[in-house]
Amino acid sequence: MPDDTVLIIRFHLVGGEDVSVVSRDFSGKTEALEAAARALDERRSLVLTRARYNRETDMDGLVINLANVVSVRVSRTDSAEAGQYL
Repeated sequence: MPDDTVLIIRFHLVGGEDVSVVSRDFSGKTEALEAAARALDERRSLVLTRARYNRETDMDGLVINLANVVSVRVSRTDSAEAGQYL
């Protein structure tokens, strides 16, 4: 996996707020989406080992509880606009 692949993963929660995570755990968007979908289907948390929560400076490990997540968006660029969710 290349070290320069940085993905922004936005989790849209039931309450309407967004949580943004910057991750280097995946080699591409497809891999990240498949991991999130698998975790949602299996009703388990998504484990990230090289991630930053909400633009913090340090890369750490994160466990994301997906129980209250409505949707997940993965991109290579960050945007203040959350956009429309289905």
